[in-house]
Formats: sequence, structure tokens, C-alpha cells
Amino acid sequence: MTETQSPLLRVENLQIEGLSEDRWKTIVKGVDLTLGKGEVLGLIGESGAGKSTIGLGAMGYVRDGCRFSSGSVHFDGIELTGADRETRRNLRSTRIAYVAQSAAASFNPAFKLINQHTEFPVRRGVMSREDAQKDAIDLYRQLQLPNPEEIGFRYPHQVSGGQLQRAMTAMAMACRPDLIIFDEPTTALDVTTQIEVLSAIRNIVEEFGTSAIYITHDLAVVAQMADRIMVLRHGAEVESADTATMLNAPQQDYTKSLWAVRSFKAAAKPAVAEGQVPVVSLRNVTAQYPGMSKPVLNDVSIDFHAGRTVAVVGESGSGKSTTARSLMGLLPPVSGNMVLNGAALAPEFRKRSKAELQAVQMIYQMADTALNPKQRIRDIIGRPMTYYRGLKGKQLTEEIRALLRDIELEPDQFINRLPSELSGGQKQRIGIARALAASPRLVICDEVTSALDQLVAEGILRLLDKLQREHDLAYMFITHDISTVRAIADEVVVMQHGRIVEQGAKAQIFTPPHAPYTDLLLSSVPEMDPGWLDRVLAERVAQSA
Repeated sequence: MTETQSPLLRVENLQIEGLSEDRWKTIVKGVDLTLGKGEVLGLIGESGAGKSTIGLGAMGYVRDGCRFSSGSVHFDGIELTGADRETRRNLRSTRIAYVAQSAAASFNPAFKLINQHTEFPVRRGVMSREDAQKDAIDLYRQLQLPNPEEIGFRYPHQVSGGQLQRAMTAMAMACRPDLIIFDEPTTALDVTTQIEVLSAIRNIVEEFGTSAIYITHDLAVVAQMADRIMVLRHGAEVESADTATMLNAPQQDYTKSLWAVRSFKAAAKPAVAEGQVPVVSLRNVTAQYPGMSKPVLNDVSIDFHAGRTVAVVGESGSGKSTTARSLMGLLPPVSGNMVLNGAALAPEFRKRSKAELQAVQMIYQMADTALNPKQRIRDIIGRPMTYYRGLKGKQLTEEIRALLRDIELEPDQFINRLPSELSGGQKQRIGIARALAASPRLVICDEVTSALDQLVAEGILRLLDKLQREHDLAYMFITHDISTVRAIADEVVVMQHGRIVEQGAKAQIFTPPHAPYTDLLLSSVPEMDPGWLDRVLAERVAQSA
């Protein structure tokens, strides 16, 4: 933005309050920011810093239970905090758009993707339905969605999480807004897909001169996207500067602590003793969804040993979560078998004994959608204790309280809360507690840190490591985050197109030479260098020439 240009967005002394225990508490504390046309501002900070609240506030919107208490938000000369509801509604999705972190919770499950995409362009008179559908397909293609001519005619549950996130990004761009709020738009994406999506977002922003607020906990990602970065903590600005200055010379101790995070590395463990029986084994498992002509898993064999972590990595659609579904008995193999403690494990969950069900538990990626919003924490954790272990009454309460202490949450403060009263990191800890409440042998961790800021994610990794050592748990750790693999894995399985590309000890997999696909994954991990994305894209263009 030049000195003579007026900003597209100007936020002055923004204060937002949230209602807590019948009292109004300030959660955004006098934040100021400006955003020029075509400029991208990165907002970073830990969970609870106020990033998303400020992003929504820039649209003139606050969540239920919140209110603007002071300050102003001027968008292209329109003051939004005091504007009437109709004015604000007319701006949203046409001139201002929002890309939410959780696409799964944001799409209407009853409507096809393309119908949801075209709704606003048609309703606001931006284009006809036919033109809106053609434009949707073009955007799907730019965002690297598979089968762009067909994927829009699926329902949300019929595409992967990463694909759904890209479909939401396309939907936000449908009316070519002047301002887009990106709230963790690549959280659910694997590293190879993330490169394509980041490139596509940046190209579209540059092509149409769109301004953006890019909210993320990933410092390497924000380095590729933002012209300027603002660091937030406890609802207030810590510091802000242009991206290069912020990365190379942060001024505040808190900012420096964010830059230094991810120091955790689980202690190395000795190799598995010869002849040691795995807790669970997959042996030459091939699986196929009903009605599909091709298998989604092909000849997959993995052993999970007590006290050890097997990280399963690969792109969206590689078969990671499908392998977990087979382990859980939700997708029985068409060939091959599964073994629990040396004995055959029933392939279909309805045919498993209570002890077999108890042995394999799962921690889900999105704690927001995995916890029943109407149940209190005591009920969420207590139900598997009662079902699998027969605990009741005083003994049940004591076990719930003990497990809350194990996950480092104070029982008196949390046992009677609802999920809506927890932060993202706290919700994920409850998801961990619910899995452990059954006293399992194998815990499947499905992208359990991908939606968390880096400080909270490191705390979750430390917690999982501690619980593994205390309970001798086997972990299957599904992730697209290579730094997480380096931190916590003992063995690594690399998957592509439903097959295992290579597997072995972590040191073996990460030591060159790599299989070509593993090399692609490793080279796709973002670096805290603003020129990294351009450099990688140029290298790949040169290689394909």
C-alpha cells in the first residue's frame, strides 16, 4: 500500500468481549491494523490469542456470546461495527469472504458441493447458475482438485478432508471478493497438496488484487503468504512488521519463543526384540469400498508393538485413514487378515468381542466435531469406562478425575464443563482421555495435532509420549506433518495410492537415498524462508520440462 492509497480495511482500537459465567470478559484488547488493496496480513499466535475473533471482527461479525465493546472496523469507507444487519449481510460472500478452518463442520451435509458454491453468485446476481457452475469447475481445477468436472456433484461426506478444504476456498472466491479471511486454510492438507493450494491461493489473490488476512499457526506457511505479520497473545498485539523483518529479527521474547518451538523429540527406543509378538498386525490387507471397482488398500502389512509409535504418512487419498478404518473394523478387508496379541482379530467391528473393541481405540483429528456438544466432560470420559470396564458410582468419578490429572487438566475446573467451554488444545486432550478411558492396547492418532497451534501441538506430543511410557501403549500416528514424524515416531510407513512405498525405522527412512515419493514428501515441507515456495515451484517446473 502506497502512502497516497487509502486502506481497504482499517481496524482501530478493536475491543471484543465474550460472555463467561454471566460476566463480560475482554477477549480482544484494543487491536489496530490496516490492510491495503492486494495486501496479505498474517495473524499468528497460540490458541486463544484472538486470531479468529479478530478475523471475524474484520467482517463486522462476532460469534454468539460475544459483542463489540469499543473501536471501529472500516471496510472501503463503510463502518461495520455500527452498520445495520442488511448492510453487513450484503457485503459477506460478495465483497468479503471467509474460509473456515473446519470445512467438515461448515458445509451443509444435505447439499452437493457445487450447489453450495453457486448459491451466493446466483442469489446476489453476480452470474447465472450456468456461468457459476462453469466458474466453480475452473476454480476447482486451479485448486488442484481431482476430477474438477465431477467432484462438485458430490456431497461433503464423499470427499476427503483436504479436498473439502479446497472446495471451501473455491467457494469463498466465487464472487471474487475484495477481502478474504483465510482461517487456517491448509491445516487439513498434506505437504504436497499444501504447496499446490498455497500457490493457487497466492496466484488468485495476485490475479484479482484481493486483500487477505491469513490466520495460521504455521510460521513457515505464513512466510510464503504474507506481506506483513502480526503476532498476537491474549487478545493483544505483541508486535508486527514486514515478513522478512519478523522472521529474521523478532523483537519480543514471546515472538522469539514461537520461532523456537518444536524442540521436543521423543527418546530413542531400542529395536524390537526378535520374536516379540506385536499388539496388532495387519497382514497383506487389501480393502475395497462397496460399489468401487478398485481396491483402496493393496497388500498392506504393518506391525504395532507395545510402547512404540508407527507414523503413517502420505498425501490425501494415500490410504492412511482407510488403513485406520480397517483396523477399527469399519472397512473389513477383502483379503489378508488382522491379528490381536497373536490371535485372529475379527475383520468387522460388529463381530468383535467387547475385549477386541476395547483393545483398539481412536483419537480423531477434529475435536470440534468428535465430542458430543451436549455432554459434559464427565460423561464423555465416563461412558467408555462404564461400557468397557464396568465402573460406576464413586469409583467411576475417581477414575475420571485421575484420568483428567493424567492429561494435565485440573478435575475441579473441567469435569463439569461442556466442550464449547474448552480451547482447541483442551478439547484434543479430552479426545485423548476418551480413548484412554477404555484401557486400550493400540491407539490410533488421526492427525491429532494438525488443527493446533505449534505451542499447543508440542504440549500434546509431550503428553502422548508420557502416556505411552506410563501405559506401554502402541500408537498408529497418522500425519502429514514431517516435523511431527521426526519428533515422535519409532517406525515410519510411507503410503501412496493405497500401497506402502517404503517402511522401516525412522532413521532409515529419513536417511538418503529415499524412494522418489518419499523424497517428494520431504522436499515439500515448508521452510521459514519467504522465497521457499517460489524456489520449490521453479525447481519442479524445471524438472518436468
